[in-house]
Amino acid sequence: MDSKQDNQQPTDQDLPIYPPILEESKAMENKQINTHPCAHDRSLPLPPLLATLILIAGMLFSLSGMAAPVLRVGTNVWPGYEPLYLAQDLARNSGDREWAKNVRLVEYPSATEVLRAFRNKALEAAALTLDEVLVLKQARIPVKVILVMDVSHGGDVILAQKEIQTFSDLKGKRIAVESSALGAYVLTRALTIHGLSLDEIEIAHTDVSAHEEAFLAGQVDAAVTFEPVRTKLLKAGARELFTSREIPNEVVDVLVVHEEALKSHRQSVQKMVSGWFGALDYFEDQPKAAATILARRLKLTPAEVLASFDGLHLPNLPENHQMIGGTNPSLTETLKRLRETMVSQDLLSPRVNPKGLLTSAHLP
Repeated sequence: MDSKQDNQQPTDQDLPIYPPILEESKAMENKQINTHPCAHDRSLPLPPLLATLILIAGMLFSLSGMAAPVLRVGTNVWPGYEPLYLAQDLARNSGDREWAKNVRLVEYPSATEVLRAFRNKALEAAALTLDEVLVLKQARIPVKVILVMDVSHGGDVILAQKEIQTFSDLKGKRIAVESSALGAYVLTRALTIHGLSLDEIEIAHTDVSAHEEAFLAGQVDAAVTFEPVRTKLLKAGARELFTSREIPNEVVDVLVVHEEALKSHRQSVQKMVSGWFGALDYFEDQPKAAATILARRLKLTPAEVLASFDGLHLPNLPENHQMIGGTNPSLTETLKRLRETMVSQDLLSPRVNPKGLLTSAHLP
């Protein structure tokens, strides 16, 4: 990649899309100091060196009282991101005011909107899938993956109306899919594996927030979706035709931060990452209590919340170090395979190089 282009920030119109599935929607005040070194003459100026020292001391005192800048973190509804909200709840209940001062979670209706807000810098950090990170790389947006949140092993699915028996029966059918990197990727991979082409189906661009309603109303024959919509539609009688188990280690959710924010919001980043692993420990030690907290947000029962995590693996701290740290992070191979798959399906430019995306510098 041309390093001279790395500093150019593309507009929404410049950003790549996934053909042919995706449609992008898009000095301080000057003050005169009248101090007096001598009691008898208030008009005498301070000696230059003393004045400078006092000014520096004042600035340092002021900075020491400043709070760390708030880190805005974007997510959409997905069980793999829920430990962030669990961390927020645990901090609130424990009286930890630092979380609220340092981290602000911003929830969007869809992954498409998270991606747009992040690239437009309405967010410093975002929970995204690896394929979406590669799209950002293609758009020459400087980012770093600082945390692996989850690996999907069945949480991402294609569900069909109950009368549709097999994947091949989707030929000629109308399929709801979010206009996002992940929706395009999962659908393209499923079609390839099962021997169908995009020309043989009808795409209905539908935000994930509308998947349940469109499916239950019979407006679509199938939907490329994920938890918690998966659990709700299966409960209503939907048939599961494809899951991310068929593409192991390809759907990986990560926490991505703008490179400049890693410097300007370092303290806040550390607070968020620490809170994440604290929430994972709590979830492992007290799963029922954690599920009860999350059930209110996901609008599921605690039992359904726990079931929704069955299709996910949430890497712990040692696993994270192994995946994104050291001289040979294991996620590097996943990125390479993902890039090759996306290039072969015309979802990514062959010029995209994933090198340099991963860092473990902010892990505890």
